[in-house]
Amino acid sequence: MFKPREVPESGHGGPAAIAAALTHAQIEAVEKPTDLIARWTARREQALTWLQTYDLAPDLAEDIGSRRWFRGLGTMLGLALFTVSFWPDFEAIAAPPAMPLNSRQRDEFRSQTIAPLALGADSGARMGPSALVVPLIAAPERSLVQLTATLGQGDSFRRMLERAGVNAGDAARVEALVGGAVPLGDVLPGTQVDITLGRRGDATAPRPLDRLAFRARFDLDLAIERTPSGLALQSRAIPVDTTPLRIRGTVGTSLYRSARAAGAPIEAIQQYLQVLDQHLTLDTALEPGDTFDLVVAYKRSGSGESQVGDLLYAGVERGGRAAAQLLRWGNDGLFFEASGMGAQRTGLIMPVVGRITSGYGARRHPILGYTRMHAGIDFGAGYGSPIFAVGDGRVAIAGWHGGHGNYVRLEHGGGFGTGYGHMSRIAVSPGSHVRAGQVIGYVGSTGLSTGPHLHYELYKNGATVNPLSVSFTVNNQVDQKELAAFKARLTALKAVQPGAALMSLAPRQAAVASPDREIDRLSR
Repeated sequence: MFKPREVPESGHGGPAAIAAALTHAQIEAVEKPTDLIARWTARREQALTWLQTYDLAPDLAEDIGSRRWFRGLGTMLGLALFTVSFWPDFEAIAAPPAMPLNSRQRDEFRSQTIAPLALGADSGARMGPSALVVPLIAAPERSLVQLTATLGQGDSFRRMLERAGVNAGDAARVEALVGGAVPLGDVLPGTQVDITLGRRGDATAPRPLDRLAFRARFDLDLAIERTPSGLALQSRAIPVDTTPLRIRGTVGTSLYRSARAAGAPIEAIQQYLQVLDQHLTLDTALEPGDTFDLVVAYKRSGSGESQVGDLLYAGVERGGRAAAQLLRWGNDGLFFEASGMGAQRTGLIMPVVGRITSGYGARRHPILGYTRMHAGIDFGAGYGSPIFAVGDGRVAIAGWHGGHGNYVRLEHGGGFGTGYGHMSRIAVSPGSHVRAGQVIGYVGSTGLSTGPHLHYELYKNGATVNPLSVSFTVNNQVDQKELAAFKARLTALKAVQPGAALMSLAPRQAAVASPDREIDRLSR
């Protein structure tokens, strides 16, 4: 920009002045703002080009294990460490209180706090003793002590009362009085007893029993009170309504949900499903749109308690017609189909709902691989399907039986017997008696079996015979009086109105006749 002079002027210092002038011109040229911006722009472009070349933040899901991937991992870790370095500190910051407190004010605040018991619960206002405080020789006792005792499993009234603080004489007297009113074994474990203990004459003696009350049975309240002549028993009978609870409804996508929505107890629904599973196939017994009908034993006391009993009737209606009517009957609590009572069937009695897959005779065994006698009939059925006894009989065998797996053999009398093999589960025990149609087990694949099925055998005088060649007759004829009682019971249960057992037991208020008005008499 500046050129050196060829002839120096006087007074300017010669060649040194020329060098100084050139250096100053160069410095001025560097410090110009436009040159600084240009250099900064060039440096920035170089930095951006370098960053694009090295790709410091690549996708870590690609080229795993390469140098580029590790370079991206280093970038991520560096940013994470940089972020963690700014993590805040959660240490408590000491700060002065909102207002200064002296020792008296602090003590007042402390008295109003609630301290944990583990720390002594030192809270509340305190007052130091003065000369007016006189120590008590003995603290006065409460005149009455009221408590509740619970009868435990395997416990007795005497032990329960003695643990509650009743003296041994009163406890023995109470046990005798209660035992005279109701068998002590009928008092269920868990029964709560309200006890009132009176004042005692000696501080070391147990308190006398003043009163005791509890629910002995669902329909009986017992109370024992102290009278001038001693402990006396008072019993109060509680009115109980035993109208069965009948619940009807339409089956939706789920029978359980539909029955619960109709108000059926959970235990009743479970029993209903079990009964249907024992006599029908649940896959086809119930369909959406069918009507379920169940009746359970039900008790209501006048004091408001209720008690749900066993299932008494299980019914299914389809298209307005009864598809199943199962009634609990007999001392064994078994369910019987109403249409089968008093009926007689002849022919091949199906022990399971299924189809015949293998007949009687010689065949090649599917597992052993050689031909041998197949001494029964195989019925193909779903795993867990109920297996029914084809007639009344006694259980001779119920357990594991070699290749038959879980096996049941029934003796029907007259030299006839039936066998049921490959069960998944056995529902009877040896020596018990079963009736025709009773569930004795469930289809499985135990023993030498290639899949779930029932192997059914028929014996005559100890030898197997072809079940298809024998006309098996099941006679469900019963005594005419028993049959009449069965039908009467069925009719009575089906006559119960749904929800009638839930009506209030309180007597209805009699209609009070309104007084005859004078204007009404004049208009006659």
